[in-house]
Amino acid sequence: MKPVNLLPESQRRRSAASDGKRAYAVLGVLGLVLLMTGLYVVTVNQVTTRTNEAAAAAAEADRLEAQVASLGSFGNFAQVKETRVASVRQLAAQRFDWERLMLELARVLPADGWLQAAEASVTGELSGSAGSSDDDATGAPMANLTGCLPRQADVADLMLRLRRMHRVEDVTLAESAIEDDEGAPSIDTCGRYYKFDVSVVFTAAAPEEAPDGQRNVPAALGGGS
Repeated sequence: MKPVNLLPESQRRRSAASDGKRAYAVLGVLGLVLLMTGLYVVTVNQVTTRTNEAAAAAAEADRLEAQVASLGSFGNFAQVKETRVASVRQLAAQRFDWERLMLELARVLPADGWLQAAEASVTGELSGSAGSSDDDATGAPMANLTGCLPRQADVADLMLRLRRMHRVEDVTLAESAIEDDEGAPSIDTCGRYYKFDVSVVFTAAAPEEAPDGQRNVPAALGGGS
């Protein structure tokens, strides 16, 4: 006969197989709980890290904005500096070494001649000589020379010497004539000498090319005849 267990279900001895299955189930639940706990911790750490990074980025942005604001005055100063440098360069480009011009004129003018008048302009606007007018302004440095020389050949020689001076581009003769055949030459009148009126046009030089006024006049200019 088959034995019958008359004990209640709660009092019966559980089998080893049933206990093993329950143990595995408990371990599975514990592993799942541990995995979820690990995922939670990792997520919280990531959120904290991103929050800290965002705060650091905001602080860096504030620092850079403050730095840009503090450097604004330096930017304005640099702009003012550039404006002043441009103005100085423009003025330097328009300057002319009149001292050198007078030195060279003293060298090239023949010993038995003299100047009665000399007028010069950086812009070429001259009005005090017979050979120029406001309509003849060249925009370049220009000088008009009026004086006396004993011979026409001296006038031609003077023009050649003027043409060889520093920065001279062109020399034009407006007049060369005798005022009084019998009159004696003097400071006020050329008398029997030839009165000349010569215009000298100069090239505009860059600031670095402007003469310093300390160089010797070339001997090729004639040395005053």
